[in-house]
Amino acid sequence: MSKYELAVVVSAKIEDDERAAVVDKCKALIERFGGTVTNVDDWGKKRMAYEVQKMKDAFYYFIQFDAETSAPVEIENRIRIMDNVLRFLIVKQDEV
Repeated sequence: MSKYELAVVVSAKIEDDERAAVVDKCKALIERFGGTVTNVDDWGKKRMAYEVQKMKDAFYYFIQFDAETSAPVEIENRIRIMDNVLRFLIVKQDEV
């Protein structure tokens, strides 16, 4: 099992409960592909460096998880088609 971090940028135009549902879907995808969520870091609403879909602000979430090496590809394929996710990125964390 390797340690990964999923950064998700969620639209600021949706309601709080819809935003929570997007984060829950991301966590469910991680668990579906054999991962375990270790931490969810909510950075709140931030201004983006550039406009994405005519939006200047978005909500940022960072989800740390442990998973097999094949899981990130599957998770990215599912997140890519999710509504209200503006940007996402999965990175492997260094083993310390």
